[in-house]
Amino acid sequence: VLIPAPYWVSYPDIVLLADASPVALPTDLSTRFKITPQQLEAAITPNSRLLVLNSPSNPTGSIYTRAELAALAEVLIAHPQVWIATDDMYEHIRWTGEDYANIVNVCAELKPRTLVLNGVSKAYAMTGWRIGYAAGDARVIAAMAKVQSQSTSNPCSISQVAAIAALNGKQDFLQQMVEAFKERHDYVVGALQQMPGVECAPADGAFYSFPSFVGVMERLGIDDDVVLCEQILEQAQVALVPGSAFGSPGYVRLSYATSMETLREAMRRLKRFLDA
Repeated sequence: VLIPAPYWVSYPDIVLLADASPVALPTDLSTRFKITPQQLEAAITPNSRLLVLNSPSNPTGSIYTRAELAALAEVLIAHPQVWIATDDMYEHIRWTGEDYANIVNVCAELKPRTLVLNGVSKAYAMTGWRIGYAAGDARVIAAMAKVQSQSTSNPCSISQVAAIAALNGKQDFLQQMVEAFKERHDYVVGALQQMPGVECAPADGAFYSFPSFVGVMERLGIDDDVVLCEQILEQAQVALVPGSAFGSPGYVRLSYATSMETLREAMRRLKRFLDA
């Protein structure tokens, strides 16, 4: 199973639970954390069965453009044994100005072997309600339902009704939410770009920043981003997630799904730690 890195932390373990082998496709700031067609082509082998795409991305906030998806689709068309799982959880949280598109929207030819995954946790702030959904080949969905029924049985009926209300209700509040996230994004990225040893690219959506702290680690003589994050937590009381958890050592993930007041205080503390 091919997984572009950085990736959501659960992806490799989900693959292992299915008795498959996760294969990371590393990316970095130079490609804005997106795989290239050449990289995908080189990674595919006769054993490859699935490519996982997450756009907008957790942890980077990067979004594949229609042109980038079309280029990846061209590679995938030549490898019919490779299915695609497109994780669209952050579909509504983006500020690129472009209409949302996943790989099926761009290339209908891939629809028979694509699973579209989504949910109500992010756009509708319903994380604790635990409702996700999938669309794809009916046989695969039926098999997924069998596994689901023997593991968690089913989502609670109250959550299901609430999710229907969210999906079918008015959506005008989404724009206000996106504008708030964009304001927080701009502040956090601007603050991080001013800090010594930190490299930070703007995101396209979601509510995360994924800066490189490699320069910071070199200056402090630290070779483990877990140790770095522990020091920042203990000395600055700012909680960051080490990039190694997402398959990208040397980076950290910061969420700005909180108030501007909290973010200003966090940036002040982080800068004080880095200036010490």
